[in-house]
Amino acid sequence: MSIVVSSLTIATQLALSHVIRSRLSDMVQSQLLKGCLLELVAAAEMCGACYELIIVADNYGVYCYGVYLFLMTIWWGQSWGTATACPYSLIEEYVEEGTNPVHVVLKIFSQVVGGLASFRWVKRLWMMELAATHMGRGIDDCTADLQVPVILGFIVECLLTCACRLVSRALGQIEPKFASAIDSFFATSMVILAFDYSGGYFNPVLATGLKWSCRGHTNTEHILVYWAGSILGSLLSLRIWSIPTVRSKMIDTFKSKTD
Repeated sequence: MSIVVSSLTIATQLALSHVIRSRLSDMVQSQLLKGCLLELVAAAEMCGACYELIIVADNYGVYCYGVYLFLMTIWWGQSWGTATACPYSLIEEYVEEGTNPVHVVLKIFSQVVGGLASFRWVKRLWMMELAATHMGRGIDDCTADLQVPVILGFIVECLLTCACRLVSRALGQIEPKFASAIDSFFATSMVILAFDYSGGYFNPVLATGLKWSCRGHTNTEHILVYWAGSILGSLLSLRIWSIPTVRSKMIDTFKSKTD
């Protein structure tokens, strides 16, 4: 029954967030306010659902965790609309399109607030102990997922974030029939690859929402690995993508595999 409870917990959060997003999109007229609120909701949904994924990983293994993450990532791609719940996506937009930097900062702040707030309702849900796997989990105590030296964790988050962004860009160029599934599968594979090293977050807000101030690393180390690592990986992907030969090679490779 525990896996059923976890599945329903995740599905309920995704469904409620989708409804809230729809209402906000209809009710809020200011584009900036709407953008900030949608980022807050998306980040809260992502972190709240991923708290439950921790329960799944701890009790049913990393591959079961991967299946859930794969399906959730596809859903988020369809449900979030313009929201990203990821700081470096907004930074990439600023670098490429010159969006208002104040808007970027406000949206990132909204993402962080949403991510950190998510534990408030997850904690109350876990304290209800609806499943055996929830027993004893509703406490403000956590352990960092960083299992390697800080510099190695930084490199893992940086390089694999870069790889994920490059694959997303290539898929966005050729738009194959199952682009979202391919993108989600690759990203999930990278998460599983990094799972026993840095945790495989590849998203500063997700890492902060779930693991800020946890035992096992300092806050400075957390920022270095999960914020600096992911953001620099994202910016590195922009630089690599700007090289015509690399871009053409990646697009040709994906075209040949999806034809």
